[in-house]
Amino acid sequence: MALGKDYATQQCSIARALEVVGERWTLLVVRDAFYGVRRYNDFLLHLGAPRAVLAARLQALVEAGVLDRHRYQEAPPRDEYLLTERGIALWPVLRSLGLWGREAQPGAVPMRHFHHVDCGTEVGPYGECPACRIPVHPADIEMRPGAGLDPDPADPVGRALLAPRRLLVPLETGRV
Repeated sequence: MALGKDYATQQCSIARALEVVGERWTLLVVRDAFYGVRRYNDFLLHLGAPRAVLAARLQALVEAGVLDRHRYQEAPPRDEYLLTERGIALWPVLRSLGLWGREAQPGAVPMRHFHHVDCGTEVGPYGECPACRIPVHPADIEMRPGAGLDPDPADPVGRALLAPRRLLVPLETGRV
């Protein structure tokens, strides 16, 4: 029996969420949007996803209200993609999933650390600050490189992400 392409028969909020973010590459697109990636070519370079797949995932995320598309250049027409409040609400999910993935590999060296800008404490598994005892909005989180990152990535996005930076701040790669 062939695997269906949706979860229409499932009466479950997790199934509804997977309708939006359950396709391969989708959560990585959202992750990169948190990192400040906004332009199609930057997503393409950093993710290595096939062009048609990336275009489809970006379109689906726009239609689902996770990303907004904004024109930043008219000739030739070029758009950038920004997280909406609905997209930003996925931060605790991505944070938890990242920690789960790190723990799934014994001895894995962290690739990134996420710290509360106000106090410098590493953010907890659900996006909370253990020191301040508050949920931390992603705009108030600084991402710092960990020892597990490749120190010389091939793509300009990967190189730009080697520096500490706040989440959601547009990434400058020097590319048009």
